[in-house]
Amino acid sequence: MTQKHKSAPSNVYATSSDFCQIYVEQINSLYLLSVLLTADPQKAERCFLSGFEDSVNSNHVFKERAHSWARRNIILHAIRLLCPRPNDENESNEARLLSLNGTVPAEMHAHPSFARILGLNSFERFIFIMSILEKHSVHECSLLLGCFRQDVISARSAAIRHLVGVVIATAIQPDRDVIAFAGVNYANR
Repeated sequence: MTQKHKSAPSNVYATSSDFCQIYVEQINSLYLLSVLLTADPQKAERCFLSGFEDSVNSNHVFKERAHSWARRNIILHAIRLLCPRPNDENESNEARLLSLNGTVPAEMHAHPSFARILGLNSFERFIFIMSILEKHSVHECSLLLGCFRQDVISARSAAIRHLVGVVIATAIQPDRDVIAFAGVNYANR
């Protein structure tokens, strides 16, 4: 560590209370990130709490990076929890979504675009969220997920094609009283 960093004022680094404040202020956004990554409310809760614990225990995070560090911790815990790999799943999560229908948070029902993301297989979902929603580079995604850059590029393209296909299929039948939920049509109840 250089002398300049040793003598840096202590208010440059985020404290535990800074992270607590971030989690309180952004609880919905951070939990939504957890749910979108895990596609499972129980796993999302574990991921959220583990990310919070790691954030609070972080010693050397610059204050201005604390928000992104909190989000990164959630992503890292979701990766550890699910271990998404390219070619692990050829099917989407439609069967899982049918079983989760009663436990999916209200945010998913209120925003069909969030629900559509859950219809992606886990690797595509992680890539879409990390590279497009969270704006991580292809290189960083490949490092965090332990895969090739080409896997990231292919999965991102596949995710976009799938999501566009769901939106187009939904738009073709606008008169039907149907909600497109992750590529599976559910009649409104």
